[in-house]
Amino acid sequence: MFEVYQSVLLGLWLTLSIIIIQAIVLVRVHRRQKGYKVGVIDPALGQSSFFFRAYRTFWNSLENIVPLFGMAVIAMMSGYSPQKLSVVIWIYAVVRIIHMILYYKIATDQNPSIRSLFWATGFIANMYLMVDLGIYLLS
Repeated sequence: MFEVYQSVLLGLWLTLSIIIIQAIVLVRVHRRQKGYKVGVIDPALGQSSFFFRAYRTFWNSLENIVPLFGMAVIAMMSGYSPQKLSVVIWIYAVVRIIHMILYYKIATDQNPSIRSLFWATGFIANMYLMVDLGIYLLS
């Protein structure tokens, strides 16, 4: 059954792997903070701090993977189109990687920023899957 979803599974693996890499970056940067204390983040930090951006990148990824991953599992179990699902998953994976790189590199309080466009693209991919999968399940 899962052979037809090989591309989907690879895209999900990549997305989850990136989140693990973000966690590693976050832990390393956090431990290098002056006055490091486990689990303590200085509330005065802002976009100019790479630690702040690494923290926000990691948590943003965690918040956004939950609906996509859940719907991908439902889609595969229901026989949803492997081609459609693969396109959605790979769009999501690529824009999340770009979002991560931009979040690491761009220190800005401007909203929207260029990284917001990539976040929004991932969000739209999530919304598309939610609606299209819902229509598929109801038909």
